[in-house]
Amino acid sequence: MNRSRLHTAILSGLCAGLLGAAALGAQAEPAPADPHAGHAMHAKSTPQVSTQDEMSPAHKYFGDVKLIDQDGRERRLYSDLLQGKSVVINVVFTTCTSACPAMTNAFAKIQEHLGDRLGRDVSLLSISIDPVTDTPAKLKDYAARFKARPGWYFLTGSKANVDETLKKLGQYVENKEDHLNLFLIGNEKTGLWKKAFGLASPEQLFPIVDSVVDDAGSQS
Repeated sequence: MNRSRLHTAILSGLCAGLLGAAALGAQAEPAPADPHAGHAMHAKSTPQVSTQDEMSPAHKYFGDVKLIDQDGRERRLYSDLLQGKSVVINVVFTTCTSACPAMTNAFAKIQEHLGDRLGRDVSLLSISIDPVTDTPAKLKDYAARFKARPGWYFLTGSKANVDETLKKLGQYVENKEDHLNLFLIGNEKTGLWKKAFGLASPEQLFPIVDSVVDDAGSQS
């Protein structure tokens, strides 16, 4: 199977994280001048693994940028929204009158297609590219228009945090009108990510979503 990965920046970031971890692991601890000093040091403490060392490559890359959902709840990008889940991600803004309503309607169709998997092992993430305008209250109203169920998050936050998130996803643009009409579909457990045209028909989108959500990590 030919697997299309998320964005070159993600792969570069993950590779850099892995190389950095390997370099740190290769650094030898200097030997103590006193031959007995090492024994005393070992008796007093045991090696500790840092939280950074315990992070997965995806966690290191995405990080826990703090976003706010339509209910005003803080959501950490990796730990709350991505970890252990499959996700379908798009970028919208509530004052958009062209592509955004069409893409959000496609998300509503995907929501129906997922059934009870939504909120359990699959999440839909609609990230506002206009966080200054799109407050949680406005996103809540927007979500209601499309009958969003639990498991479909409409996300805003500080402009700095939203911009950082969009850059990680390869979706950042200076002008909100220039945002990409793409869906990012990812399976954090297996590392499979694909892109889909957000204005495609639901019948074209469903097989792509299913291929990622149902991925078992088999190698091509």
